[in-house]
Amino acid sequence: MSGPRHHASLTKDEETNAAAWEAARGAGWGATKWGSFAAVAAGVAYAFSPIYRGLTIQFKVYIQMSGMILGSMIEADKRMIAYEHHVRHQKRLRRDMEVWRRYEEDFEARGTPGVGAESNVKGKGSGA
Repeated sequence: MSGPRHHASLTKDEETNAAAWEAARGAGWGATKWGSFAAVAAGVAYAFSPIYRGLTIQFKVYIQMSGMILGSMIEADKRMIAYEHHVRHQKRLRRDMEVWRRYEEDFEARGTPGVGAESNVKGKGSGA
């Protein structure tokens, strides 16, 4: 489990830093994927549309960049949501495992019949 949270510090908080890197990877992949789609769409539009051919190069670049930016935002958000679910799941598993360990220690300390015998676990005071 990670250490204490340091607010407003990307260099000291590993969880925030990992989330930022996951979002950056998602943004890069989204820009690549949607940029490829926008380039293919631009090629089709150039081949079949006299209106698109009449646009200035600056506006064509703007359209291409808009597709890339939209794709990077969508994919980064998708990755952040998946990362958040993953982190929450891992924290829940760690918390549940800790509760389970405490129950086992409590049962072993009490010497509850049947608990130690089933798994061949000996208590702290047993000399085995």
